[in-house]
Amino acid sequence: MTEASGLHPDLAGRRVLVTGSSQGIGIAIARALSGAGAKVCINAPSPGAELDDACREAGAILGIAANLSRPEEVERLVAAAGQALGGVDILVLNAALQERQPWHGFDRASIDRQWELNLAANYRLIQAFVPAMAERGFGRLIAIGSIQQVREHPEMLVYAASKAALESMVRNIARQVAGQGVTCNVLAPGAIATARNREALADAAYRDAVLARIPAGRLGTPEDCAEVALFLASNAARYVTGTTLFVDGGMHL
Repeated sequence: MTEASGLHPDLAGRRVLVTGSSQGIGIAIARALSGAGAKVCINAPSPGAELDDACREAGAILGIAANLSRPEEVERLVAAAGQALGGVDILVLNAALQERQPWHGFDRASIDRQWELNLAANYRLIQAFVPAMAERGFGRLIAIGSIQQVREHPEMLVYAASKAALESMVRNIARQVAGQGVTCNVLAPGAIATARNREALADAAYRDAVLARIPAGRLGTPEDCAEVALFLASNAARYVTGTTLFVDGGMHL
């Protein structure tokens, strides 16, 4: 398969799974990769109109309902995506759980929920798909991290820790498979205007405080992240691996 480089990558024939992709950054990435010619499966925690609508909007071939905080549903997602696509060439790990508490207030259940989805489930998906990428001599692993890897939020200690652990895991795997045509990178968004953040950003004082920390002077959009994901999925990024790209308007500085 040949692939264009530059601003218009051609992903025709590439098979893609994007987790947590019925809205926000996930659906924007799915839409971008599908628009470049890839066959895309998307995922949401439960079936329903939102998943069906997202599937149509993203141009996906299948929407798979699976709650990835449950190990048995991770296995079901692996089976369904494998059957629909015949294998996965590009794996985008976007599904995540973010819970807020004072740093000393997290109970065991909250810790387990966030750790299970944000790290353990992602590891199981990597185990399921990345070894086959290496055998075929091509693959892209794109994990969605967070600005909190380097600028932790005081009420999201567990979420921030899980994203830092995910970054470490991806970097470790990148070393193992770099010689087999597989790149592994983290895309770390900053403050992005998504449904998850809508309520918090509706508070003018909070929004102003967030904007004051962003050198670019604006919130990001899901499309800002999708364009970077498209680059990482493309042949143009064939020599980029084991790194974290912050899509944050300079917020990490």
